[in-house]
Amino acid sequence: MTAILPPQPAKRPDDIIRFDRIVKRFGGAQALAGASLAIKRGTIHGLVGQNGAGKSTLIKILAGLHRQDEGTIEIEGQRIDHLTPHLAETHGIHFIHQDRLLVPTFTVGEALFLGREPRLPGTPFLDRRKMQRQANETLADYFGIKLPTHALIGELSTAEKQIVQITRALLDHPKVLVFDEPTAALVRREADILFRLIRRLRDEGVTIIYISHYLNEIEDLCDHVTVLRNGIDVASTPIAETSANDIARLMVERDIADMFPKRRVEFGEELLKVEGLTAANRFSDVSFTVRRGEVLGITGLLGSGAKDLVRTLFGLERAQSGHIEVAGAVDRARTPEAAVVRQIALVPEDRRGHGVALDLSVAENITLASLDRYTSLGVLNGKRERRDSDDLIKRLQIKTASRDALVRTLSGGNQQKVAIAKWLSRHSEIYLLDEPTVGVDIGSKVEIYTLIGELAERGAGIIILSSDLPELIGITDRILVLFRGRVTREFISSETTTDEVLAESTGASERLRHVG
Repeated sequence: MTAILPPQPAKRPDDIIRFDRIVKRFGGAQALAGASLAIKRGTIHGLVGQNGAGKSTLIKILAGLHRQDEGTIEIEGQRIDHLTPHLAETHGIHFIHQDRLLVPTFTVGEALFLGREPRLPGTPFLDRRKMQRQANETLADYFGIKLPTHALIGELSTAEKQIVQITRALLDHPKVLVFDEPTAALVRREADILFRLIRRLRDEGVTIIYISHYLNEIEDLCDHVTVLRNGIDVASTPIAETSANDIARLMVERDIADMFPKRRVEFGEELLKVEGLTAANRFSDVSFTVRRGEVLGITGLLGSGAKDLVRTLFGLERAQSGHIEVAGAVDRARTPEAAVVRQIALVPEDRRGHGVALDLSVAENITLASLDRYTSLGVLNGKRERRDSDDLIKRLQIKTASRDALVRTLSGGNQQKVAIAKWLSRHSEIYLLDEPTVGVDIGSKVEIYTLIGELAERGAGIIILSSDLPELIGITDRILVLFRGRVTREFISSETTTDEVLAESTGASERLRHVG
């Protein structure tokens, strides 16, 4: 059956990049089904869609990494039949990748000038002074900082690595910069610095293509947005004429006003009790309880102690005083191994680094934390492992080619479901979810929210650490706010607002109370 394609916008002389009805197939799978995209010169253009909508394929075609099967590409009015990475750079198109593609053992200077090292005139020797001068000038001009050019890339923070990657592109005076999920690993302050830079680049005439799952960023930052769904563009509109809710509705083809599941759960007995928990220089005198069927939210700024608290509950960090009770018994061991035995599960923020084993299969990941249930005398019961894995894949609606597919081939949302399935296989009763939807598209977020609700209805106790305040209010029953290592307030989720929680987490409420 022939797809009905949307009408194409008229050509504009100020379009710097134009994709027209792009089709791309990988074997029997169709990644793009006639997608079109027109990028106006000197604007910030958002590109959004669920995982699998075709964003990555479209951008890889622009980068010259894939070649379209059908359709045409124009750059500055010139039709390009076969883009290559070199040709893309020749046209001034550069990419800031989510995975920070930098050599960890290179120095900052070496990474910045890799492949285009300046030479001393008439010699094969590198002009290191020129390299350092150009690097320092660009870093100071755009970021107001000075990175040690002899430091190794592997020694830098995530934000510093991104600065190096952006600076590398700026040294080539780009016409187009493509940002792929640039804030996925940044804290709010670092993201704000990035946004100021992007707006400045736009004002200087650089065209920005901005890909993000965070629709509030798209709404606040972009001039225009294109929505992809199932390999085709379903909308392309100025930001001033739409909203984050409208964009989300187009992405998932349904109204997401009620994206947070409504739960009717009567809380059961106390599962977790924390009293006077203190860890020097991290948090102090923290007390709370979690009952069966309850979802407790925890939030706080970077350095508030919130993340340290969650890690301590799982035994990854040690407390100096206070105690933890699990199902009425004091937990004295406080190690990850003891936590697992006590049916406590941790789904970490960095799922790719710590939540799943990327080079193991979906089935192997699902049973990884409960191998004792599938082995006898050192022999794995493969039939039982396959049966239980298939049950969890179906129950959690994990989108995978098969149970034997490597986890690295899954989307971020499905990797997160595998990380949760690992603990469901263990029959855990207390779930610690650290930023459970970071870097996950809106459709997968709704599925994860639904899963959290189902866990609560089955009697699990759930603690969610999140900096996404609408999410936290939408899926929790109570919220604890940490500020400078102390719980400053507890909110009933249904009776509060994001403004109130934000004011408390930044200390603004405390200042207002003192003024009053």
